[in-house]
Amino acid sequence: MADSSTSKTARLDIEGKSYELPIYSPTAGPDVIDIRKLYAQAGVFTYDPGYTSTASCDSTITFIDGDKGELLHRGYPIDQLASKSHYLEVCYLLLYGELPSATELEVFENTITRHTMIHEQMHNFFRGFRRDAHPMATMVGVVGAMSAFYHDSTDINNPHQREVASHRLIAKMPTIAAMAYKYSIGQPFVYPRNDLDYAANFLHMCFAVPAEEYVVDPILARAMDRIFTLHADHEQNASTSTVRLASSSGANPFACIAAGIACLWGPAHGGANQACLEMLKEIGTPDRIPEFLARAKDKNDPFRLMGFGHRVYKNFDPRAKVMKQSADEVLDLMGIENNPTLQVAKDLEAAALADDYFVDKKLFPNVDFYSGIILEAMGFPTSMFTPIFAISRTVGWISQWKEMLGDPQNKIGRPRQLYLGPTQRDYVDIENR
Repeated sequence: MADSSTSKTARLDIEGKSYELPIYSPTAGPDVIDIRKLYAQAGVFTYDPGYTSTASCDSTITFIDGDKGELLHRGYPIDQLASKSHYLEVCYLLLYGELPSATELEVFENTITRHTMIHEQMHNFFRGFRRDAHPMATMVGVVGAMSAFYHDSTDINNPHQREVASHRLIAKMPTIAAMAYKYSIGQPFVYPRNDLDYAANFLHMCFAVPAEEYVVDPILARAMDRIFTLHADHEQNASTSTVRLASSSGANPFACIAAGIACLWGPAHGGANQACLEMLKEIGTPDRIPEFLARAKDKNDPFRLMGFGHRVYKNFDPRAKVMKQSADEVLDLMGIENNPTLQVAKDLEAAALADDYFVDKKLFPNVDFYSGIILEAMGFPTSMFTPIFAISRTVGWISQWKEMLGDPQNKIGRPRQLYLGPTQRDYVDIENR
């Protein structure tokens, strides 16, 4: 929690009066000015659309330095976690603050594995949707409905129930996403299997059919695990902030995560890798790449090269290097000869990395570029890209949710506004208007 004994202060002068505002120094990142008492003392608010200069909370989970291209989970660099660890170990780290011992990890993995089935009655929810419903629409509805089935884990004031809800959400999200996919293509649901790891189990539920045996390739399972790991948490982004805001009202965990899924659905947030694939399909063939690179450089052309550069990372995306390795492995395994979209992706990557314009502006391929390529190669439709993102980010949302509930400074979120509407006016009877 923020240290109120800080010795540094900022002075704000308003109409001849001075106000002292405490300054806190984090363990990493820029100093933060505490304006909580500003309205009470000076009668003014601050104005920060999008909250891009405002810290809404203090946290010990994830830190990002966009200028350095740095992403740390509990202090551990994301590239080390993605190359040396695996998703469920990273889940444990995010949830509990430390890497687990071998025994702790085994217990945690067994707990998650044995929570992967969903209540059988929940199958009826899927059949209530149209076949052409977007999988994210289905997930928002089904995850929100979990509170109607798991009454024994909705009391946010009960530590044990919070723990059970956390495990259930992490375990069941792949099952729900896979069922949404199977329903959308008219295939029967495939139940989870306890003999498969987290990523392999998800792939099996998506691509297996009752008529024949399906064996998950370890290269594909590893690539999927890395996608999950690299998207596990990303500090106070839009969907995480949505989960925290919903949680601040005391809403149950399933409602809060459903709110996060709804926010993630937006194309500016979770839909980046889908937008990247749509761009690649628009380019169509490798011979058109120079045309689109020229358009991307033209300030008067609305076309933008999706999957290159990042709003937060001003140098390079630290997740991209590991994801590129997985993309290369998957493309080597699956081949790209008969997939023009993947051929365009490989050639576009090479062309952009060799172009001085993109190199000088540090517009390198980001994690969304490579994850979209991998998911396309695996056979997922673009409509499943964001649901897979939701699976990955669930542990981040839950970790932030748990941290917020344990914060003694927690209060219901209530942003202020700069009101620019009409001042008070009297009602006019309809016959006189």
